[in-house]
Amino acid sequence: MPCHIIIILFHYISYCKHITFSQNLQQLPKVFWLFFKKHTSTPSLKNLLLQRSTRLNNEYLKAQAILIATSMKLPNIYILLICLFTSFSRFIIETTAFNLTLPHQHPDPEAVAEDVKRRVNASLSRRHLLSIQEKGQCQTGNPIDDCWRCDSNWANNRQRLADCAIGFGQGSLGGRGGQIYVVTDSSDQDPANPKPGTLRYGVIQDQPLWIIFSSNMVIKLKHELIFNSYKTIDGRGANVHITGNGCITLQYISHIIIHNIHVHHCKPSGNTNIAASPTHVGWRGRSDGDGISIFGAQKIWIDHCSLSYCTDGLIDAIMGSTGITISNNHFTHHDEVMLLGHDDKYALDTGMQVTIAFNHFGQGLVQRMPRCRRGYIHVVNNDFTAWEMYAIGGSANPTINSQGNRYTAPTDDNAKEVTKRVDTNEGDWAGWNWRTDGDIMVNGAFFVPSGAGLSAQYSKASSVEPKSAGLIQQLTLNAGVFGDPR
Repeated sequence: MPCHIIIILFHYISYCKHITFSQNLQQLPKVFWLFFKKHTSTPSLKNLLLQRSTRLNNEYLKAQAILIATSMKLPNIYILLICLFTSFSRFIIETTAFNLTLPHQHPDPEAVAEDVKRRVNASLSRRHLLSIQEKGQCQTGNPIDDCWRCDSNWANNRQRLADCAIGFGQGSLGGRGGQIYVVTDSSDQDPANPKPGTLRYGVIQDQPLWIIFSSNMVIKLKHELIFNSYKTIDGRGANVHITGNGCITLQYISHIIIHNIHVHHCKPSGNTNIAASPTHVGWRGRSDGDGISIFGAQKIWIDHCSLSYCTDGLIDAIMGSTGITISNNHFTHHDEVMLLGHDDKYALDTGMQVTIAFNHFGQGLVQRMPRCRRGYIHVVNNDFTAWEMYAIGGSANPTINSQGNRYTAPTDDNAKEVTKRVDTNEGDWAGWNWRTDGDIMVNGAFFVPSGAGLSAQYSKASSVEPKSAGLIQQLTLNAGVFGDPR
């Protein structure tokens, strides 16, 4: 019966991905694909499936599913069911998204923003007090760094780092509680069957792992590096570079910490088989060449990384990703720096929540720091050295809460504005909630706010004075990989 097939499909994806009902709806066309791939026994059809990408659009998936169903001589009612579900799955998502929430979506984002400011101000107050009482104290006022760096024995207690996130990515466990995995081999010869000792072998394992490096190394990827859940990449104590083809992909997973590594010169790649777990090797289509691609993933923390010179974005978070903190990073030499949101019509991105804190947006950047669609984006205590087009852009009514940042405009008189509403007229964006609170504007920079700036929610979020803005140099002093020049 058709109902029996539906139950099997939902059970299949829930079992394999451990995700929510809303994501089941989101992935329904791909489920048909995976179902036929798993259960087709005809060799010619198997070969056909292996040649297809998992990133194809719905229309292509629909056509392929119908082709395969016909080839398998399934009853017409099954084929009709496939047509209906693949045609209307996006409609289902759009019409039900307002009743669905993403995993790890916080019910009160303003409270998270308030908590970030309290922690910054508490850390700054502690630093001031200690500077009076003792010389040589290690407190910087940056609550993330002060959480672990003052422990001279941090190398023997690396997993303490998992306690130090702030904002929406707080609670990202990474590999906490798991074993230490040491990367001893910088090669990436066979992405479908990685060798023990390589980074790729570590990140695909099913169990939590805290991954460190035996020495300085440059890991030139052959294809995109696909992570499994509950992993920490901890580059402290080594000089680690990840570059090459594809770079880092976090797709439909959760609880990832990426700390203290360089990511640069990432190029598109794909159309090959790549291991995603010890038991699954899948065909991958062509990647975009992002430095770090976050795709339908939750509880992600990216901290103290240096990113530059990638083909598409340095960090892109799309397709219902949420619970993300991007902190203490150094971004340089790139056009489209950071994309948050898939497209204007993708309703699930309304639940996207991202904290962007203590980063240095440095030389050679053009735009998208970030570029937002939907969601709630808290931009706090960052140093924007310059931009060529704009710093913060958006469409589809995102909430942007800018607090305690330093915006230094370029010399071009036509590019002084921090903000840009993309492909939207003022009649539409006038009600969007974009606010600036305690930001420092340098060299003629200006932020164009909009929306209900004096609403009760705004008052709550602003109840902690962003007095730390004047200390941006101190808060972002160590942005990027530790020891890198600014």
